[in-house]
Amino acid sequence: MAALLEVANVSKNFSGLRAVSDVTFAVPRGVIFAVIGPNGAGKTTLFNMIAGVFRPNAGTIVFDGERIDGEPPEQVCRRGIGRTFQLVRPFSGLSVEDNVMVGALHRRHDVTAARAHARDVLARLDLFDKREQPAGSLTLPDRKRLEVARALATDPKLLLLDEVMAGLRPTETDRMVDILTRINRESGLTILLIEHVMRAVMSLASRVLVLHHGAAIAEGTPQAVVRDPAVVESYLGAEAL
Repeated sequence: MAALLEVANVSKNFSGLRAVSDVTFAVPRGVIFAVIGPNGAGKTTLFNMIAGVFRPNAGTIVFDGERIDGEPPEQVCRRGIGRTFQLVRPFSGLSVEDNVMVGALHRRHDVTAARAHARDVLARLDLFDKREQPAGSLTLPDRKRLEVARALATDPKLLLLDEVMAGLRPTETDRMVDILTRINRESGLTILLIEHVMRAVMSLASRVLVLHHGAAIAEGTPQAVVRDPAVVESYLGAEAL
């Protein structure tokens, strides 16, 4: 299966601190790929380099056959990479629908077409009935799904999800897993996610990369990774076995 995203020997330093160290991996088209690891492992820094927020100090990032490392976020988005953020901050004074229209207008300059697309995305995220509510009035689970909807509205080829299930109850986590599984299955959208909720990782991902102190310490199927001694020692703990 051809790789949509190829990250090769990527590193990032901040004032002498190496946040990401020589990380290499590839994400095939159409899969759900997870990045896990303890807090401070470099996961979000890695996402920020892919999304164009940070320029790598070393290494290359190739998306859909072209190098993108060092490109600004708006150009990365135009290429087809959408992302969410750990801190969910919708435009609180706008309606749910208008929040998603901001993303829809990225590729649609006609307001009617953008609104139709926004409503389609909201239906896929189980938010259509709340489209007229102010975004600031939503519960945390709804805000999490709105964050995904805003990114999805940009028509990405690759969707970067940064801890979209953090803080959710098990029932809401299962709901998000079902939604993402359906989106991936029906549209073939490639998803790269950072996640601490292992029940979600085990349900969603076909492959997992584990970071620790900025370096990759394991990569493989979820079933293999959770049994890797280095992963158990550094992240999961013996109770995971």
